[in-house]
Amino acid sequence: MAWRDKQNLTVLKEFILMGITDHPNLQATFFGVFLIIYAISVVGNLGIIVLTRMDPRLQTPMYFFLRHLAFIDLGYSTAVGPKMLVNIVTKQKTIPFHWCAAQLAFFNLFIISELFILSAMAYDRYVAICNPLLYTVIMSPRVCWMLVAVPYLYSAILSLIATIKIFISSFCGYNVISHFYCDSLPLMTLLCSSTHDIELIILIFSVFNLVSSLLVVLVSYIRILLAILRMNSTEGRHKAFSTCGSHLTVVVVLYGTLFFMYVQAKSSHSFNSDKMASVFYTLIIPMLNPLVYSLRNKEVKVALHRIWKNLSKLPRCSSTDYTSGINSDLSSNFAGGSQRTKETHKFFLLDYVRNTWGAQRDSSLQWMDKHNLTMLNEFILMGITDLAEFQGPLFGLFLIVYMVSAVVVSNLGIIILTKVDSGLQTPMYFFLRHLAFTDLGYSTTVGPKMLVNFVADQNRISYYFCALQLAFFLVFIVSEIFILSAMSYDRYVAICNPLLYPVIMSQRVCQLLVAVPYLYSTFVSLLVTIKIFHSSFCGYNVVSHFYCDSLPLLPLLCSNTQEIELIIMILASFDLISSLLIVLVSYLLILESILRMNSNEGRHKAFSTCGSHLVVVIVFYGTLIFMYVQPKSSHSLDSDKVASIIYTLVIPMLNPLIYSLRNKDVKYALPRVWKKLCNTFS
Repeated sequence: MAWRDKQNLTVLKEFILMGITDHPNLQATFFGVFLIIYAISVVGNLGIIVLTRMDPRLQTPMYFFLRHLAFIDLGYSTAVGPKMLVNIVTKQKTIPFHWCAAQLAFFNLFIISELFILSAMAYDRYVAICNPLLYTVIMSPRVCWMLVAVPYLYSAILSLIATIKIFISSFCGYNVISHFYCDSLPLMTLLCSSTHDIELIILIFSVFNLVSSLLVVLVSYIRILLAILRMNSTEGRHKAFSTCGSHLTVVVVLYGTLFFMYVQAKSSHSFNSDKMASVFYTLIIPMLNPLVYSLRNKEVKVALHRIWKNLSKLPRCSSTDYTSGINSDLSSNFAGGSQRTKETHKFFLLDYVRNTWGAQRDSSLQWMDKHNLTMLNEFILMGITDLAEFQGPLFGLFLIVYMVSAVVVSNLGIIILTKVDSGLQTPMYFFLRHLAFTDLGYSTTVGPKMLVNFVADQNRISYYFCALQLAFFLVFIVSEIFILSAMSYDRYVAICNPLLYPVIMSQRVCQLLVAVPYLYSTFVSLLVTIKIFHSSFCGYNVVSHFYCDSLPLLPLLCSNTQEIELIIMILASFDLISSLLIVLVSYLLILESILRMNSNEGRHKAFSTCGSHLVVVIVFYGTLIFMYVQPKSSHSLDSDKVASIIYTLVIPMLNPLIYSLRNKDVKYALPRVWKKLCNTFS
């Protein structure tokens, strides 16, 4: 502090993370080990979330809490893991000021939530063993939701208090954090202002969180132990212990690590021991938790076997069975209205699938006018096809397409490559990174749910998940249109004004050209989503699509859709025409500039810089124009589905391939990054 008092206070823009170790020989080993640990953690926790969501026998409070535990583990390991892995590879281990604040906030949010979710799980086990007859009454869905909602809300408030307190304080110019992520204790050593208040807040809340949550766990297990000791049956005791075994293991490991870190004496306290403890609870525990619950829990192992069996056989109801299932849902939904026979329902459903959006809406409204309105809790997605023989091949095909898009060559690869490689720090690759992000966004919004629906017997999506899917899809798809426009403007400036290019396409201008599309697309998305989901839905809840899109949802509305249709038409026309106009004007000016060039080499170079972008633009806009501008006479649900598949799954897969195969800079950057990784490992 004496050194810092002599320095002028500066506004910090970034921090430098020291990492786990500064020994070069250990970097490669750590990178390999932590990459494997993080990958296992992601796969394991996602697996637990999907398994407890899909399997009908795991729809109990215990697995409801386990799903949230897996979500939290995935949350705080992802808040720390990817950045730590990138920093091991890169020479400059910097993190921007605001990203550091966000990392601290999310980490605190998830780690505090975990403590109280574990307490809720302990209480759940107490009720299950000590009050088995009243278990379903005491642990009702409402109580379960309260037991997870309160920790999330409390941890969010606490996280914001701690983060805001630290980041509104005065930092000195010294910006080196002696840790591998932004944690509160290492950050406080960089503050010039008094840290007494912050230390007191952190101490009080840390003690309260640890003691109160642990007290709930201890009291619950003492009561459980007393109940078990009263049991006469050895089998009953063994069963009671087995239901608590996994949870008890997780509790001992997590609390043991936290106590080691926060309750050790100051004389034995060091940053190295803190780092090792932090590695344990940020990466290793999130990896261990799903393994503990899958290896020690019979129900989870049996459920895994069932899901694997379903995946192998890909069971699917025939179209007749599926129609009958929907008919039964319709009958129950319209219990208060007039009844129809199964044959009438079947005829209506087939008519619904075959007709266009407009005809679908007219027939639906005529039928629904005769019934009482009901509050919808979910929708049924019809999917791509109801032909059983196509389900297996389509599942395999789209799984490969999505994996290539999301993981392999991939949009993630483009994001990392353009972020890490020093030769790709230009406006063109800045926009490419955001294009890859939007591609990854809308393919992930649609893809995983579509793949799950190939396997699941009942292709349902909850009301709010449907609204979220529509909102996120619109955010990413509208953003992509204008980011492609920004990329065409960038190519125009690079070719027509090469000397002024760094001045015109400054960092601030580039950030503005992506920030405006994100803000505008969020506004459009919220406007359309709120308009649709604030309208009156009839009881009929079958969406003739493989995801929640605005056009298939409109026929399910009983209220007048004219206003919504007008809003969608105006916004869609504006988005397509304005963005396409920018692209066309940019390329006309580029073409004019190229034709004025005397050098063939100059012309070839100018064309080559635009080639990848031009291919992406033609494929993307061609698909959208085909879908939205075709005449009604040739419009069909099947053609809409094919077009939707192309721009939701195929285009996000093609874009990184086009930019990696057709772009020399990207092709040269790949071996550079690979060489850097190899040098790090050697």
